[in-house]
Amino acid sequence: MRKIGVLYSGSSHQYRTFTEPKYRQYLAELLYLPTFDEVDLNGFDVLLVPSQLHRELVTQHLPKIHAFLNSGKIVMALGAQHNPWFSGHNWETRPTNFWWWLEPGAKSGLMVKTPTHDLFRYITLNDATWHYHGVFFPQQEEESLIEVENDGSIFFIDKKSTGGTLILTTLDPEYHYGSYFMPATERFLNGVLPWLAEGVI
Repeated sequence: MRKIGVLYSGSSHQYRTFTEPKYRQYLAELLYLPTFDEVDLNGFDVLLVPSQLHRELVTQHLPKIHAFLNSGKIVMALGAQHNPWFSGHNWETRPTNFWWWLEPGAKSGLMVKTPTHDLFRYITLNDATWHYHGVFFPQQEEESLIEVENDGSIFFIDKKSTGGTLILTTLDPEYHYGSYFMPATERFLNGVLPWLAEGVI
């Protein structure tokens, strides 16, 4: 099983999510963001970068995060990427419709781009459907797993632009699960964390 470290800021939603026993079993260590420069990442296989982190602190530690990624490891970043932490992926903000599912004939607009990918042994599209805050338009032809119809990607894997594997999604499941709303986010985490730990990436 891959050893997963999680950047951790101590916020209440992160605490609830990452200390929940069914999720904690997949996480080797919570890495406190303010003292991240003291952490030895050599023993980790995956670094999970949650949403809602202090942007300046993450930016300060980017050289360490990129060095980990370029050493052949896996980095998965969740949520909106307003800051260009990972270049070449062309984040664009989209208006967020929090209540689309209340509209007559409601459709999320999301679609599975690569249904044969191993991720979909662990989750379904419904498990990744609540709302999204923007899309990516990667410069290279990456492996896009979930997209917005006639728009960009909200979940893709980049094995080309660095020496490792970068997984980017605009989804923010740990925020909503830790804040006690959006049931789909629990199903998403139920699948994605085991996939990160043991799946084919």
